[in-house]
Amino acid sequence: MLIERRRFIATSLGLSFATLISGNTNIYNGGNPIHDTILPKKLKKGDTIGLIAPGYAIESTVLEEAKQTLKTMGFIPFHTDRILSNYGYFSSTDTERAKDLDEMFSNDRVDGILCARGGYGCTRIMHMINYENIRKNPKALIGFSDITALLNGIHQKTGLVTFHGPVGSTLNDPYSIGQLQQVVMHPQNQQIIQNSILTDDNLKTNPEYERYTITKGNASGKLVGGSLTLINALIGTPHEIDFTDALVCIEDVEEAPYRIDRMLTQLIAGRTFSKAKGIIFGVCAGCNTSTNPISFNLKEVILDRIKPLNIPAVYGMSFGHIKSSFTFPIGISARLNADQMILQLLEKPVR
Repeated sequence: MLIERRRFIATSLGLSFATLISGNTNIYNGGNPIHDTILPKKLKKGDTIGLIAPGYAIESTVLEEAKQTLKTMGFIPFHTDRILSNYGYFSSTDTERAKDLDEMFSNDRVDGILCARGGYGCTRIMHMINYENIRKNPKALIGFSDITALLNGIHQKTGLVTFHGPVGSTLNDPYSIGQLQQVVMHPQNQQIIQNSILTDDNLKTNPEYERYTITKGNASGKLVGGSLTLINALIGTPHEIDFTDALVCIEDVEEAPYRIDRMLTQLIAGRTFSKAKGIIFGVCAGCNTSTNPISFNLKEVILDRIKPLNIPAVYGMSFGHIKSSFTFPIGISARLNADQMILQLLEKPVR
């Protein structure tokens, strides 16, 4: 036993030393590869934006509206025929959707990639993606909702910074467009992401849009996250998010308070969520409803689950399944001032 133990220690030290002298960063932590951060290039007017539908099917009229918006922004929209090759409730088969994503990264004429819509389907193609191809051809990938799986999975597998922002079907709001442009076209040093101004009286009185501090304090860490449903759907898979030292962004839509409770409870019981530096909730639209008259409301659930973590946390930042939603980069270091509800990027997310 002693001989075998010595051999094990010697082998381990040898591997560690070899890794250090080779500069190899493709090591594993909890099953997830750790890579150097890769920044996509900054987008500019005249660039070609590839449109893909990696999940649900998209109607041709919605696709045309998205293309027109991109043209108005100064971009050239491009897509393959696969985007409208409906297969059940998907835009195409799993194989074809994965192929569309890979080809957009491979195509030298495509400068950035915008997901046309979310829905469901991204988790079905995660194992089919050519991550090495993405690492060699880094481009801005933009989307939210079901796209949460791609944004976080691709970042973890490749180091590429991705963008939680509008999809083609929601790229029709001046605030959302302006926020996207600020992050992927005109990034600033130490950029502060601005919340939208609530002008609609109905939103001002809607508890789902209330902005409040859960736990005071300041925290810095890498931004990860997105849709709570998709964050949970990745648990137990090779693409499970590592929340260690991260600022975790969370939103969802039309989930009853007990379901939000269940998903947060699962996260808290997991391997790394309790090691996060801070929690940033967007707007959980349609999540304050319940048919049970003695139900906890959304705010009560969030305070009950998150406050005991005793880390800086806020609710109500301007992202999620809402009209006016800002864009934030997955994989970039940021600082949260929970007292004032200020989110500041500490690095430029594009080169």
